Amino acid sequence: QVQLVESGGGLVQAGGSLRLSCAASGRTIGSYAMAWFRQAPGKEREFVAGIAWSGASTVYADSVKGRFTISRDNAKNTVYLQMNNLKPEDTAVYYCAGDTLPTRRNWKLTDYDYWGQGTQVTVSS
Repeated sequence: QVQLVESGGGLVQAGGSLRLSCAASGRTIGSYAMAWFRQAPGKEREFVAGIAWSGASTVYADSVKGRFTISRDNAKNTVYLQMNNLKPEDTAVYYCAGDTLPTRRNWKLTDYDYWGQGTQVTVSS
């Protein structure tokens, strides 16, 4: 089993930055596709960004392109989400997700094998 633990969330003003981390334990995630999702109050969980096992391929939701960057350090068993130019509409609980496949055809589906507990990101205007 893999345990995923997110950290780095918090309260930030609009235009600010945060860096989320997703630390994995239990097994190495070096061969896994990894992703970030978010869920705002009253809304469905939505895809934010995904990264293939090697880090060579990344994909982003249109709403965060150019502002967010997903990366991974397989030696540290950790995935990151750098969030710049944050907007109030980015406010949500952010979740890390892992798939035992090295990449995915449809990153937006929520049928991942592992999920973290989430970390709250609040952006004030």
